[in-house]
Amino acid sequence: MNSPKVLLVGGTHGNEINAPWVLDNWTYKPSLQDQSTVRLVKVLGNPAAYKAGKRYLDRDLNRSFRKDLLSDYSSKDYEVGRARELLRGFGEGGLNPCKLVLDLHSTTSSMGSCLVVYGRRPCDLALAALIQFRLGVNIYLHEGDFSQQGFLVESWPCGLVVEVGPVPQNLLEISIVRKTSLILEAALEEISKVLVEKDIYPKSIVVHRHLGSLDLPRDDEGRPIACLHPELQNQDWSPIKRGTPMFLYPNGEVDRFDEKGYVVPVFINEAAYAEKRISMSLTKREVWPFEKQWKEDFRSFVRSQ
Repeated sequence: MNSPKVLLVGGTHGNEINAPWVLDNWTYKPSLQDQSTVRLVKVLGNPAAYKAGKRYLDRDLNRSFRKDLLSDYSSKDYEVGRARELLRGFGEGGLNPCKLVLDLHSTTSSMGSCLVVYGRRPCDLALAALIQFRLGVNIYLHEGDFSQQGFLVESWPCGLVVEVGPVPQNLLEISIVRKTSLILEAALEEISKVLVEKDIYPKSIVVHRHLGSLDLPRDDEGRPIACLHPELQNQDWSPIKRGTPMFLYPNGEVDRFDEKGYVVPVFINEAAYAEKRISMSLTKREVWPFEKQWKEDFRSFVRSQ
């Protein structure tokens, strides 16, 4: 039985420099001597943008794995070509094929350490559950948003995004390095445990399911006419309800949340999302029973590599 091969990607966004530093300076050492170790493949996601200190050159690499973009060879966008290179090199049918990918990111928002899952693939949910059970991290389930598509991990059979923050762009910060390393170590050890059936799953998992995103109020020319309300800044993962202050205008007027029930904002005032006209995303906290089929699918997946 082969040990599973895991693709570790840092620097998918070139101005998120902590994950590349981790991959350059960190070595995985399994904590249990009787476990088969995983095989690691490390790659810098967007080397040109990383060298330039920019999020991307032509377009967001983490939105460039859409099938229509990948099949359009008339495109001159660097990131579309880079997406093809990553798939040719490390995709399921690539030269050095990997089936499982961990895409390591940082954020300017006060998100702490969390996992992002796209859709409801059983193997993704099983791995996220293992990590949440061990570390207590939040899981953000991003699905059903047709304005946001083409994420890197979706092009591999199993994959998670790791987000750690807050940290400014292009700033190397030791607490972010340590938190990234902690999640990475935990993920790899849990994958190793699956090989020897020492994986222990929770009875349930907590997910924050994506509902949609909000923009700042803007004028007819697209310029912001209000700021995020100071009471909401840095309140990622904190529930809000009708009446919560949302946006503050220069004259002191306040826009308040006007929907029924509780929602949970995430990625509040993420710097990189300003260009996408997103001031925050809204989620619903849900507790799901852990499905036995997730465990069976994940065990079969890991042990078949």
